[in-house]
Amino acid sequence: MTQFLSLLLNGISLGAIYALIALGFVIIFKASEVVSFTHGSLLLLGAYTIARLSDTIGFLPAVLVGVLVTAVAALLVERFIINRLRGAPVISLAIVTIGVDIILLTELIRQIGPDILNVPHPWGGDSVRIGGVGISENRLIAMGVAAVLIIAFFVAFKYSSWGVAMRASAEDGEAAALMGIRQGRVSALAWVVAGLLAAVAALFLVGAPTPGVSAAAYTVALRAFPAAILGGLDSTGGALVGGLLIGITEAMAAGYQEQLSFLGRGFGEVAPYVVMIIVLLVRPSGLFGTKELTRV
Repeated sequence: MTQFLSLLLNGISLGAIYALIALGFVIIFKASEVVSFTHGSLLLLGAYTIARLSDTIGFLPAVLVGVLVTAVAALLVERFIINRLRGAPVISLAIVTIGVDIILLTELIRQIGPDILNVPHPWGGDSVRIGGVGISENRLIAMGVAAVLIIAFFVAFKYSSWGVAMRASAEDGEAAALMGIRQGRVSALAWVVAGLLAAVAALFLVGAPTPGVSAAAYTVALRAFPAAILGGLDSTGGALVGGLLIGITEAMAAGYQEQLSFLGRGFGEVAPYVVMIIVLLVRPSGLFGTKELTRV
């Protein structure tokens, strides 16, 4: 039971980080109808910037610069590429984001090299015990920060003018434009917010129990993609639920690897995709996604 609770708590903490990344996927899709594959490179850019600057200017300033750099990079992608292709087929936009991701990722991997860059988190790599269940301080703080950001996002999404504009654009883009909503501005802000969330997620993903920043951090965003698809690519609430489900699934599959050995070594790494496929076979639009109706 102790092992189960420990895996569950660590899965929830990992899922909270995945939820931040998945929210980025969802708000970009809702604002610009783009399935963005640039999140992997944006996340790695944020982690790399923080790691490189921490020793020079200090941890907190490095975090602020890393978040700013990632947000600006996301904005540049939207302004100079996505915005110019507005109205293009969805598949074309998705392929463009894959190309941008590959270019950024290649350069970042070249800069990082074979090294593992350390991020000197003030809380270090210590663990705490909650009722006999152990969890790293990094993951515990990540849960708190993720909870605050997610609550702030949902409040802004429901009550701010930007949130209302995004929901209106997602519901009916043409009608929103006729009502004076500037969809380009909504899209740009959505990409900025997605970049901010990716950088914050990167800050905690490269902390304990992860050794540091390496090219492998890119794969984390790939595992967060099933969370967005699982919950529904047009559902912000689904991103939260999907992130938690994927995090718990990954933690449980890794923790009970010996019992699941008949499924093959490393099953925990592919478990999120297995869950995603099973759910999509039952609900193609995701758990909370909007089911499209076609009139005949």
